Amino acid sequence: MAKWMIMALGLLVCVNVQADNNITSLGDNGIKNWEPKVFDGESVYTVKGYQGQVSLQATSQNAASGLLLKQNIDLIATPHLSWSWLIKNKLTGLYERTKQGDDYAARIYVVIDKGVLVWKSRSLNYVWSSNQDEGLVWDNPFAGSRVKMMSVKGKHSNTNQWYQEQRNVYADLIATFGDKGSEAANRKAYQYINVIAIMTDTDNSDSKAQTYYGDLIFSALPN
Repeated sequence: MAKWMIMALGLLVCVNVQADNNITSLGDNGIKNWEPKVFDGESVYTVKGYQGQVSLQATSQNAASGLLLKQNIDLIATPHLSWSWLIKNKLTGLYERTKQGDDYAARIYVVIDKGVLVWKSRSLNYVWSSNQDEGLVWDNPFAGSRVKMMSVKGKHSNTNQWYQEQRNVYADLIATFGDKGSEAANRKAYQYINVIAIMTDTDNSDSKAQTYYGDLIFSALPN
């Protein structure tokens, strides 16, 4: 094979590896591939425009349900998750580190799903906390250390304002669930997530929340 063809194939591989993976594609109705997951009552999710941006509107009235996508994401190839979100109101009068206060106007899950080996499954929740400071991590009060909550936005964040977020999910998994001691061991433990979910829930606080989510995009490089 000619050298130029080998080089061209190499470039093509690089382009494919580094291509963004828009897992929602809200403007193209990509959210239709997501499945509802109901815990206690149903939150309502609708694709619509808000403040000039195509978004997923989530409305929850004393309900806890979300949307999930079962898809393998290679975090070595595309570790960076970016999205935007906006909440209309915070949830007051609850302490989110307790079962009674485990409600969030906005949260995004990334899950390492081990199926029947549930004790080996891990989930990291990027949350908009109504009463915690930004940048904290704690165990979920229902699931314990298998599910970590990370306050990407906190009690001092503004309502009715779009925020653009970006997280290195691979690095966050290592930081929250523990470095395995070598790159090979970390790859084995954290290279793939299998489920992504979006949820706005207010069942424990018996309250109402309305939230808007922009597209969720995985990429090789920071945007």
